[in-house]
Amino acid sequence: MENQKMQEPLVYRRILLTVDEDDNTSSERAFRYATTLARDYDVPLGICSVLESEDINIFDSLTPSKIQAKRKHVEEVVAEYVQLAEQRGVKQIEPLVYEGGDVDDVILEQVIPEFKPDLLVTGADTEFAHSKIAGAIGPRLARKAPISVIVVR
Repeated sequence: MENQKMQEPLVYRRILLTVDEDDNTSSERAFRYATTLARDYDVPLGICSVLESEDINIFDSLTPSKIQAKRKHVEEVVAEYVQLAEQRGVKQIEPLVYEGGDVDDVILEQVIPEFKPDLLVTGADTEFAHSKIAGAIGPRLARKAPISVIVVR
């Protein structure tokens, strides 16, 4: 083990926070952690939410106004998190709203390559905390992401 390397601090330079508008508890905890890091290290914070394709039923998909209303809701949720991050002293914040496909695939294939974070902070999906169902996005991201991931419980 190289002693000099072990003495160097590990600091992240770009943080991506994922928020799930359906799971406030999980998102709140991840938000608190990510904003603390971004503020303390004075690094950019991307706040991302994905309009889940499974949240749009077949009837809604045929009605553009319903899809637009769902998209607007996700944008408003992200904007609220951005405002709260500003209040917590984060200086560089980028709102990121995506849609379509599985949430983890969108984050892995689109958001991470475009935002280029070196740390992903996500909630532990409290709704599924005692279940092993595949719906828990945080653990899936932790397994698949090419960058460091912190899953906040």
